[in-house]
Amino acid sequence: MNLPEGLGEEAKRNAAQRGFTFTALVVEGLQLVVGGAPEGGPCSALPSYGGGHLLVDLADKAAVGEALDADGMR
Repeated sequence: MNLPEGLGEEAKRNAAQRGFTFTALVVEGLQLVVGGAPEGGPCSALPSYGGGHLLVDLADKAAVGEALDADGMR
């Protein structure tokens, strides 16, 4: 997806402030545009654990997969 300069970063900040992922924000926006109701209702806030830092780079799908495998989540 090619976004105008600055829009992607602004959207990521907005998503983080709302407790959403960037993907959830994009999905919600697209559903509003195409007229479909969000699947399962509105997005809910993500849990936070007070660590203050990410344990894995969420933009790195391989790293996320490894973290999930290590945690027994998949």
